[in-house]
Amino acid sequence: MTQAVIFDLDGTLIDTEPVWDQVRRALAAEDGTEWPDSASRAVMGMSTREWSAYMSEVAGIGATAEVAAERTIDALTARYHQDLPVLPGAREVVRRLAAHWPLAVASSSPRVLIEHALDALGVRELIDVVRSTEEGAGCGKPAPDAFHWAAEQLGVEPARTVVVEDSANGILAGLNAGMPVIAVPRPFLPPPDEVLARASVVLPHLDGLTVELVREVGSRQVGSG
Repeated sequence: MTQAVIFDLDGTLIDTEPVWDQVRRALAAEDGTEWPDSASRAVMGMSTREWSAYMSEVAGIGATAEVAAERTIDALTARYHQDLPVLPGAREVVRRLAAHWPLAVASSSPRVLIEHALDALGVRELIDVVRSTEEGAGCGKPAPDAFHWAAEQLGVEPARTVVVEDSANGILAGLNAGMPVIAVPRPFLPPPDEVLARASVVLPHLDGLTVELVREVGSRQVGSG
């Protein structure tokens, strides 16, 4: 039976993947270079250490990875304060599931952006554990590190911990952690069909993420979806 739920953040509860893309393209333009279309998918799920190195070393944004990270986070913080695009049903689904299970958020966003988003959503007090992939020595998604850490902190079994994700790397991270995954893909850079096929359930929107569904998915054997 289901013991806990771990949410991704960007693209799952808030529609910020396009915002990240816009910020990176703007920073590239400032530096007289171009953000390749292929880069947007490549960096999805990377930790801050990983995506900032990619921006600096591959895309030529910022003199160093540290500079690229600082400029990106500053620009995103300003955008989040101006207008945080909350996905329909996000607040409601967190409140709905929190009444039944402990919740975690495992995200590749920097901690400062995660905390701001959860506060703006009004659900921070409902989230028992928060993990940014920039924390610790672990790797970003599709590595399972953040999900494993969250489950360990919650004291739950991975196979009974349901992951809610939108991206290909996020779905793979959940599967690599041995967790059943409910996919709620977004139109911006949706996962390929072969990745979606490995999720236990694919939903068109968060309204379909019911208590009954989460209970049932957490009772399956991983990979039986």
